[in-house]
Amino acid sequence: MSEPMIPSTSHAAKPLIRPADRADGKDLSELDRDTWSTLHAVLPRAEPPYPPFFDAKHPPEEILVAEVDGRIAGFLRLLAPSSLAANAHVRLIQGLAVARWARGHGVARALLRAAMDEARRLGAVRITLRVLGHNEPARALYASEGFKVEGVLPGEFLLEGKYVDDVLMGRTLAP
Repeated sequence: MSEPMIPSTSHAAKPLIRPADRADGKDLSELDRDTWSTLHAVLPRAEPPYPPFFDAKHPPEEILVAEVDGRIAGFLRLLAPSSLAANAHVRLIQGLAVARWARGHGVARALLRAAMDEARRLGAVRITLRVLGHNEPARALYASEGFKVEGVLPGEFLLEGKYVDDVLMGRTLAP
């Protein structure tokens, strides 16, 4: 059975963005597996037994969750790029997923804008991300939100027999 779509009317529910809670782990894990694709993933598809979504290296505090009508519609991981004081002014987006039923209704854009707001709140003046070169929809979204290509690692990944570029993007966060 397919997932119900968000109604495509002007009255479609606006995504609610909130911090993740440890209780979201099961739903986020399922969403992460359901949205897996070589369009954006460099790790192989997860196989059972599945690891927990949250662990010591991936705490709930790094995750923003999008809800539509009380259902988890997407998530974004926002973290410090390293433990170095020299780049404490930067935040890194490392993972963005939107449920198939919620695509095309502003969920990814809402998560991205919330991540920029959260990064500012945490004192960041820059935000960065990495995106696979062949992921044109994501690259277009990021560009529309002010992200610029700051570097390209040509052929960095071998996915399904094809070499794929790793594109580094970033932007300044105005106060």
